[in-house]
Amino acid sequence: MIWLTTVAVEYQNITHSPVFIMSNPSAPPSAVYITEADKYDASVERISNFINGRFVPPSDGSFLPNLNPATNAPLCLIPASKSADVQEAVKAARAAFPAWAELGYEKRAALLDALANAIERDAEEMASWESEDSGKPLSLARRIDVPRAVSNFRFFAGAVRHDEVGAHHMSDALNYTVRHPVGVAGLITPWNLPIYLLSWKVAPALAMGNTVVAKPSEITPRTAHKLAMLAKEVGIPDGVLNIVHGYGWDAGQALCEHPDVNLISFTGGTVTGRKVAATAAPMFKKLSLELGGKNATVVFADCDWEKTVAGTARAAFTNQGQVCLAGSRIFIEESIYDRFVEALVKEVSKLQCGDPKSADFGAVSSLQHLAKIESYVELARNTEGVEILCGGKRAALPPPFDQGAFYIPTLIAGLPHDHRCSVEEIFGPVATVHKFKHESEVIDMINVTRYGLAGSIWTENLTRAHRVAKKWETGMVWVNCWLHRDLRVPFGGIKESGVGTEGGKHSLEFYSQYKNVCIHLGAQ
Repeated sequence: MIWLTTVAVEYQNITHSPVFIMSNPSAPPSAVYITEADKYDASVERISNFINGRFVPPSDGSFLPNLNPATNAPLCLIPASKSADVQEAVKAARAAFPAWAELGYEKRAALLDALANAIERDAEEMASWESEDSGKPLSLARRIDVPRAVSNFRFFAGAVRHDEVGAHHMSDALNYTVRHPVGVAGLITPWNLPIYLLSWKVAPALAMGNTVVAKPSEITPRTAHKLAMLAKEVGIPDGVLNIVHGYGWDAGQALCEHPDVNLISFTGGTVTGRKVAATAAPMFKKLSLELGGKNATVVFADCDWEKTVAGTARAAFTNQGQVCLAGSRIFIEESIYDRFVEALVKEVSKLQCGDPKSADFGAVSSLQHLAKIESYVELARNTEGVEILCGGKRAALPPPFDQGAFYIPTLIAGLPHDHRCSVEEIFGPVATVHKFKHESEVIDMINVTRYGLAGSIWTENLTRAHRVAKKWETGMVWVNCWLHRDLRVPFGGIKESGVGTEGGKHSLEFYSQYKNVCIHLGAQ
């Protein structure tokens, strides 16, 4: 069996499973490359890079295995792209940029709408591929991931049609502001929400007139490949959208450091984000980093009980806890702590691991990531006073799922609120529960982490909700809900959760550059 290992380097030190690791320009010892001379089951499909409107193999003939995390069986082989492949993709994007920028927003928006329609038509196939690649339940991919990709393209097609810019009058002059596309956008996306987050970046980048070179996660490549097929089908011009597969230290590094790439938008781990920034920032590229999070769920005694129990479980364990916004630190007011924990354990225990095609709880992304999750649970287990309330072990499943990366949803009590397992991003189906007495105490507890991405407050006292939200050091707060998203609002974190803001007009701003024109009106 050939293992796809993406996180072996720096493994014990990462706080968020990265899309790629660029700690060394050469591949780590655990990297897997398959050349044309290597024997591999001929029934395993090989997919290609999408460069200048054509599907092309990697320049050096090397591939990577893409494994189904639910069975550990190969799904396909993908290009192990190197700098030469990225060079070709950027060259194509640069050549296509002038005509695409001049096409006009109406025609660009129409093509995005056509792409949305094509995704919606092929939604079942895309959901199936997404589930197989990532291990997530097929029902989740059908309900969330693919519909959101459709919404992203339609939303930004509409947003660019209705975009407004400023006009400022002076006594003797008129100022007006126009937007121009930036150029070639380098987009690097993670494995947890592959088509969801790829479309979140591609749609506004193309809408504003940029051309794109995207590097999807090598763990979840197939919906990006499908997106390229649909882009070709609906008539997006050659070179406008390019997709290059491969490892981060190869393709990702080459994309970040290419002088003709004008901006980088990256979603992934904080450790990797630092390396992206260290490469791109000295070259003065526009940069957006959506990084890790260790988000809290705060439960007050006056909450809506049933809604809060269900919402807390959903926040912690949706997508096997592999969501940057996951509420994996649960703070419960002391007066209801025992009763709420009992109800929460009962709710979480309903989640049963199994075949992602039918179960409501799937596999984590890989066996390597599973090992990371286990190491954190073992660290917690060896801490004095800790109780594993449920889970804490791999799921025992029949073949072929006995070879998969399944971990039972886990709740841990008794950890200090500043313990490593309480403040570092495990990025899996593990949540810690903590007790608090007063509002001021819980504010100090939730702010102890170095992350600041999101969180949720559950209370019927909206005055208190406003107070806590104001003092919370985070980019987003939900009250009596979780992950209730409006595409118009800003999305981004503070502290080590990222740099920059996207979403709605903020995405249009990031993927464009302003120019002010001042017209002097003559002497008055």
